[in-house]
Amino acid sequence: MSASTVRVSKRPAGQRGRTELGWLHSRHTFSFGEYRDPDHAGYRALRVINDDVVEPGGGFGTHPHRDMEILSYVISGSLEHRDSLGNGRIIRAGELQYMSAGSGVRHSEYNPSATEPVHFLQIWIVPDQPGGEPRYADMDTNALKQDDALALFASPDGRDGSVAIRQDAEVHFARGRAGAAIAVPDDPARAHAWIHVIAGSITVADESFGPGDGGGVEGSAFEVRCTEDAEFLLFRLA
Repeated sequence: MSASTVRVSKRPAGQRGRTELGWLHSRHTFSFGEYRDPDHAGYRALRVINDDVVEPGGGFGTHPHRDMEILSYVISGSLEHRDSLGNGRIIRAGELQYMSAGSGVRHSEYNPSATEPVHFLQIWIVPDQPGGEPRYADMDTNALKQDDALALFASPDGRDGSVAIRQDAEVHFARGRAGAAIAVPDDPARAHAWIHVIAGSITVADESFGPGDGGGVEGSAFEVRCTEDAEFLLFRLA
């Protein structure tokens, strides 16, 4: 698909919602908590992207969730998870955590370090149907990553080493070198995409994105050009 037939709607980093609690510095791509924006309440099944920095020793106390697919990708530092299913471990930079809240689960997330903040992305995806047994998984994504290519982190069928989620959606990661062009292959069944830039800069259909920028991309196939070394997440949605 040519750049002229791909439609891009940018969500600049500086326009995201903010939460500042001393121990937490959060930027909200979509409505979350006390931040409400009817023009940015989610995108297809993608409900939340929170760009969170938690100070040493800080964290989210035990709280409930249900009927939500929750992914956390740690960019730097470490995050300690505990839940009512009996899971408990520390997730480090480059690792992905998945929790399907299903019929109901309680969990906490803390920064176990006394000196280093943790920076992570908290992602919520609405499941294809409510209920079901809660479940948990985590994985080191570093073995999946390749330069100038998409790496599948999450999918409905768990193929290629990805986490299996309860929605017809895919979550990809890409690490591109300056000048690289990363092809997003044709997928008419998931012709809606959302991009979130972690680091560096990219262009999609002549629209530029920098760190923290995101945006919707309408088109079943397109190309991402890296104008400098970059990392980004790509959500492909029905």
